[in-house]
Amino acid sequence: MEHDDNATISTGVAKARDPLNSATSTSVVKEPDIRRLGPGNIAEVMRTLPGIRAEVDVNETGNSYTIRGLPLVGDGAKYLQLQEDGLPVLQFGDLTGLQVDMFLRNDLNLASVESIRGGSASTFASDAPGGVVNFISKTGDVEGGSIMASSGLDRGVKRIDADYGGHINADWRFHIGGFYRVGEGSRSIGFDGFRGGQVKFNITRQLANGYIRFSAKVLDDEILPPLGNVPLAVTGTDADPRYGDLPGFSAKNDSLYSRYIGRTQLFGPNNTIISQDFRDRMRIKSLALGLESQFEIGGWTVSDRFRHSRNSAKGGQAVPLLAMPAAFFVPVFGGGATASATYFSGPNAGQAVAPTDILALTINAAVDFHDVDLTVNDLRASRVYQTGGGELTLTGGLYAARQNIGLERSISALVQNVAGNGNSGLVNLINGGFPISQDGTFAFNALGPAGALLDFNVGHTVLAPYGSFNYKSGSVSIGGSVRYNTDRVRGSARADGAGDTRFVDIDGNGVPSSFAETVVTFIPAGVPDLVHYSVHSLSWSVGVNWRVMEDFSVFARYSKGARNGADRILTDSAINKVTGQLADPVVGTDHVRQAEAGFKFRRPGITFNATGFLARTSESNNQLITTGTQSSYILVQRSYKAYGAEFEANFRHGPWSLSSGATLTHAEITAAPGEVGLVGKTARHQPSLIFQLTPAYDSELFSVGASIVGTTGSYAQDVNLLRLPGYTTVGLFVRVRPVDRLELGLNASNLFDKLAVVNVLDGTMPATGITVGSTLAGRRATASVRLFF
Repeated sequence: MEHDDNATISTGVAKARDPLNSATSTSVVKEPDIRRLGPGNIAEVMRTLPGIRAEVDVNETGNSYTIRGLPLVGDGAKYLQLQEDGLPVLQFGDLTGLQVDMFLRNDLNLASVESIRGGSASTFASDAPGGVVNFISKTGDVEGGSIMASSGLDRGVKRIDADYGGHINADWRFHIGGFYRVGEGSRSIGFDGFRGGQVKFNITRQLANGYIRFSAKVLDDEILPPLGNVPLAVTGTDADPRYGDLPGFSAKNDSLYSRYIGRTQLFGPNNTIISQDFRDRMRIKSLALGLESQFEIGGWTVSDRFRHSRNSAKGGQAVPLLAMPAAFFVPVFGGGATASATYFSGPNAGQAVAPTDILALTINAAVDFHDVDLTVNDLRASRVYQTGGGELTLTGGLYAARQNIGLERSISALVQNVAGNGNSGLVNLINGGFPISQDGTFAFNALGPAGALLDFNVGHTVLAPYGSFNYKSGSVSIGGSVRYNTDRVRGSARADGAGDTRFVDIDGNGVPSSFAETVVTFIPAGVPDLVHYSVHSLSWSVGVNWRVMEDFSVFARYSKGARNGADRILTDSAINKVTGQLADPVVGTDHVRQAEAGFKFRRPGITFNATGFLARTSESNNQLITTGTQSSYILVQRSYKAYGAEFEANFRHGPWSLSSGATLTHAEITAAPGEVGLVGKTARHQPSLIFQLTPAYDSELFSVGASIVGTTGSYAQDVNLLRLPGYTTVGLFVRVRPVDRLELGLNASNLFDKLAVVNVLDGTMPATGITVGSTLAGRRATASVRLFF
């Protein structure tokens, strides 16, 4: 992946400028290099950006991202904001069960990706103290377009992409593009995991003193529901574990979704019985309308970006919590040695479960994000003054946003056998002739943790004035920026509490048909828990840049930013359920302090950037962990420190090119109230080294290259016992242009079929030799044909 350091950067700064004149760490990736990775996967693009750690789950979307060692306590992207054309996709990137990349797609509309790490991201975006990644659309500057058909060479996805743009006349230009795809996906599930696509359009009116642009996006895409974990065999010791496949199940290529698991019943937050197909894809919908303008008025450059996005997501989500041989599983969850188990569905329906069969306990959720609408406006004005023999740039702006969070979540727990190729079936447990489970449902609850059933109707109204200055005298620039963020949170948030279970006649026969019917989680009737609080935060950043010579500059910066806790704090003791106020004001906002210093070097054919950093943050979040046979969500309130350095280097000589990046990080827990034994421990999942390397050869006839991404080992959990081994994956891309305007392509990811484990719920070696965790998908190959016009 070639990062274009010659391009100006406009994300997270007052005005677009040469990176060598900016006291920030930035990267720009252009469209031709994005295409080398193949269509569709935002996470694959994110993995190539220096400083950014992408925990790629078993799906194309629903992944987690963090930056420069900042903790990844939960999932999603808490400290890193993902933007589309300069505005956030969602105000908060780590909503419960809804990751921000679910509303982003990588297709032919994408012109470039800009990233800024640390620095002014704290003050030029709300709730983005770690950095910003901006996905920028084509706008018709370049005449023409293309159509591309691609297909997985095994069980992959059939996909069609197209785009076209250009000038209507001297004053008007446009761009339109999109994709549609259908197929099983990167894992064997026994049915189509993907169906849908998007269309994007924009039209620009160029004026004598600026421009006006209207944009629209329609996204309607059904994706394989996020399946957070897969069962893994593990042997060895905590310090030297060896992960592998279970009999008949590939951790890289299989999942516990199955053609044989259909409709299941759940009990909803409004005391209603819900029927949902376990195979239901998550349907992501977004209708976004935007208006952007920029004018030169009286020496001022005035710009305004507005977008209203009508967002929703509905479908199933499944999280396997643990797996073990039936000889252990059945007595533990069936109530004793007299318990037995039979298959309810699948190829072995009606047969007894053998003691050596491996069973999994899976949390099954029906989620309905009926309202995740975001309305956002960013007004900004800048002016350059010549004063004191130098150049002073002043900028002022006002950011306003309204983020709705409307969610209903229902929960049940299923027992299924571990089988690959979409062949898993549900299992019933029986003890003393009385059913423990019902039609494969072990419990109509989440097996203990409160806050399983959710009913959120909350709105965040964000208002943030901000300003900056930058004074350049000769080769030295000094700048600073400030942002005052107010988040007014209003609404209601209902959830079940500890012990809120009762008998519910799920099957309607008037009597308990199973033990599962007697312990149904419910939300007590009454007034919804009030949410009525506001948080305020002051963010600031100061930096200095010295352009020592034309091709070399050095810089230093110190910043303080903030991030609102959003819905992650709505179901714990942080909120007074009567007044709606914060019971503990500290958890309302998490602060990040960062110091960084580095240099940038650029000559024709070569760039080299290096930045050292030190970051400190506080964290309030929920985290899923497993201990033995118990899994639960715990409230995490800790402080962290991370320091290290990131490097980026690009070389080009004739048709040969090599781009690379690396991040060295040490991240540790500095405070953990009630868990003093964790102080000084390394934060979970944090490797000491992440690296990327992309060698390539480009000629008129063909292009060929590899994308190499790797990481050293880390700890599965904060207790620093069980290790996650490091891994390196290799991707291959080939593009052949046999005739003018025709390109044939081949992309292969994880070429050597590496088992790469990115997450494990256990904190120490399980006695059964079986754990659950997340892995990268195995080898995948996609062929494509692209016609330019």
